[in-house]
Amino acid sequence: MSTPTAPPEVQARLLDLAALDAELGRIAAHRKRLGGDEALTKATAERSAARRTVADRRGELEDARRELGRIEGDVALVEQRLARDRGRLASTSSARDAQGLESEIASLLHRRTVLEDGELEVMARVEDGEAALAAAEAALAEIEARIGSLQGDRDDALGGLAEQETRVTRERAALAAELPADLVALYDRQRTRYGIGAAPLRGTVSGGSNMALTGADLARIRAAAPDAVVLDPESGCILVRLPEAKA
Repeated sequence: MSTPTAPPEVQARLLDLAALDAELGRIAAHRKRLGGDEALTKATAERSAARRTVADRRGELEDARRELGRIEGDVALVEQRLARDRGRLASTSSARDAQGLESEIASLLHRRTVLEDGELEVMARVEDGEAALAAAEAALAEIEARIGSLQGDRDDALGGLAEQETRVTRERAALAAELPADLVALYDRQRTRYGIGAAPLRGTVSGGSNMALTGADLARIRAAAPDAVVLDPESGCILVRLPEAKA
């Protein structure tokens, strides 16, 4: 494929094209950074941990409530047996039966005391569990709100980037349409291969490599016809020769 030619002023417009491509690159990089937002990633990990904590606290509370229900059921059974034995004691005329009932009532009273002591302990665990669950849920809600805010900011930023990208893409298409097709094709090919399509030559320094050209390369480029399209020997991009600054 032969190298195209173009008047210097047309070649100079490649710098405008390169500027638009650089802006598109910055937009893409910004979008990538937003996709891997450190604060959002950290908050999401915190949310996962907070959800596990809520599940643990809820499980502990449910266990305590079940235990409390079991103890309350046992206390109710003891109360029923006490009421029954006391009724039988009040109606019996047998000294032997009365002695047996009194012994059983004493045992039931002791059992009730033990159960009630345990009930108080478990009730305290339930209260502590309810407080712990409420605290865990509040912490989770705070993280959820923070994530919502971060996501809202990210979505707003992404929306702004999309608008910028649409505008710049439109400007690039319009500019490329005004330039010779073979020149744009070469520019695009070099940009795809080397990451930059065109850069200025300022004095002896290439804007593509940010390095001074060797004497031989500089002589060769300066000897080229004004409409010749020359490539940077280091970066591979099109070198746009700018007018020498006047003293």
